[in-house]
Amino acid sequence: MPTIIPPALLLEAYRQGVFPMAESCGISWFSPEQRGIIPLDDRFHIPRGLRRSLRKPAFEIRIDSAFRDVMLGCADRESTWIDETIFASYCELHRLGHAHSVECWDDDGLQGGLYGGAIGGAFFGESMFSRKPDASKIALVFLVERLRRCGFVLLDTQWLTPHLARFGAYEIPREDYLTALQDAIAVNARWGGPSPCNN
Repeated sequence: MPTIIPPALLLEAYRQGVFPMAESCGISWFSPEQRGIIPLDDRFHIPRGLRRSLRKPAFEIRIDSAFRDVMLGCADRESTWIDETIFASYCELHRLGHAHSVECWDDDGLQGGLYGGAIGGAFFGESMFSRKPDASKIALVFLVERLRRCGFVLLDTQWLTPHLARFGAYEIPREDYLTALQDAIAVNARWGGPSPCNN
């Protein structure tokens, strides 16, 4: 049985702007000087090619139906920061209602998705994966739509990547992030489970 990060400790770390990743030496904790943010307002951008894919739906979107499988998909790569401790810790957060997944399914099964944690009106994106073209991108679009509908005000991506920048993601200094984080945590947003805010 793998050890886990106690849920109360993990949630408190997020409230302080800190998140864990597994390294060869064990679990390390990070609070980047520049924090990646995906806007939830009209600055969120859907690339033109993806808009075409969204007009011809290839996937069924499900929420929280296969959290463990999404994490396994995210960890299935040559280099990963998701070890047994991270996996078990976030599965426990999911069991307690603090971590969620957005999934893309077709007749062949789970083809992509993403997962992250939620506190108040803040969602902390952790990782995403694709087995078929555009699956993780489509999951991201549906995540943003869901967060908007459910009253969230902050989508944290930890670090900015060129991939996320195509969606309008940008960086803010740690001090600004911590201010935005405290404001977001105070918001009474509700993920709502598979039904109330579902797609």
